[in-house]
Amino acid sequence: MIQRSCYLRQLIQLRDQDLIKVVTGIRRCGKSTLLQDFKQHLLSDGVAQDAIVFLNFEERESARFTSWEEVYDYVMGLLAPATKRYVFLDEVQMIPHFEKLVDALYVKKDIDLYITGSNAYLLSSELSTLLSGRYIAINLHPFSFAEYVAAFPDEHDSGRLFRQYMNCSCFPEAVTLSKAAPQQEIFYLQSLYDTVVVKDIVQRNSLRKFDTLQRVLNFLFDSVGSVVSPNNIADTLRTATQEPLSHNTILRYLRYFSESYLIYPVRLFNIKGKRLLASNYKYYVVDLGLKNILHTNSPTTDLGHKLENVVYFELLRRGGTVYAGRTDHGEVDFVVQQPDGTRAYYQVAYTANDEKTLKRELSSLKNIRDSYPKYLLTLDYDTSNLDGIQRLNVIDWLLKFKDTYSSAY
Repeated sequence: MIQRSCYLRQLIQLRDQDLIKVVTGIRRCGKSTLLQDFKQHLLSDGVAQDAIVFLNFEERESARFTSWEEVYDYVMGLLAPATKRYVFLDEVQMIPHFEKLVDALYVKKDIDLYITGSNAYLLSSELSTLLSGRYIAINLHPFSFAEYVAAFPDEHDSGRLFRQYMNCSCFPEAVTLSKAAPQQEIFYLQSLYDTVVVKDIVQRNSLRKFDTLQRVLNFLFDSVGSVVSPNNIADTLRTATQEPLSHNTILRYLRYFSESYLIYPVRLFNIKGKRLLASNYKYYVVDLGLKNILHTNSPTTDLGHKLENVVYFELLRRGGTVYAGRTDHGEVDFVVQQPDGTRAYYQVAYTANDEKTLKRELSSLKNIRDSYPKYLLTLDYDTSNLDGIQRLNVIDWLLKFKDTYSSAY
């Protein structure tokens, strides 16, 4: 098993802080395992077993709870008096009026509370209003490349693993299946896809046009890293299917996909004007293996955008707010804004070995007049510095912090 050290360290740092720790992310990305790992950390640090309650509301044993009051009474009945007590509520959104349960436990000053959810509804519902300023969210993703490498300790060719990583799934269970029964990985992904799309989106929002929803998602999966707008999506699909499709319908679908963590929208940032642009977004898919479900993936096509997708999620893991950049001279793939106001700029290309491609990739970065770091990430081995722009091999860059990810146990 691969311990998610990057995220576990965050929970350790937040321990006993007067905040609700909310771990979010798509289904099966490892939220329950992360909480179990943190529970084991508490036990090894001397916390008594009867000072910890762990409830997973997707388990059959939890189906007996029909109200938040029942859960509250059950939790309080299990906890022995202690200086500090720890409560873990996994997939808490399964409980009706879960926000009242969370609030009732939070106000107990001797309880340190941790919750998870597989839908951003958790933070867009009454909970965010009720607990404004009293929670901190940790968004969990499937395996990073460093974690993926740690899952294959007998494979020492990082280039081969990276090609596999770009075209297969990085969900923890899918990675395990790919080693033991590779033919089962696609069935697992299909099941996961059906659960997220049908249960978390279609059923939750009482949608009737499933085929239309799937066509929009297919469009987004095919447009990874491209700037798109709701009007662009609607016009393209109307032309292809002759089906009436409104701007507002597309907006709703985009919100549903984002709330279920299937796709991540990235806003455009005008670098010269230092302002966000209102309309268009780029979209990235949480797991490139999911493209296989819609038959839009090929190992040899769209490599630049797939690489961009990988880099985007790595930048999210490393902290800061990630934007797509715009200049008067073109696009910068990513602008990372840190809380202290500093920035870094990243351009991503599969290769930039020929002079024409290199000139194109560097042009937007060269026209940025501030002194913040600028990087060109490629699969080339050239690591030269060109007029203050640092070229880096993307595999080396992805593995730079591997010691924070990879401790296996």
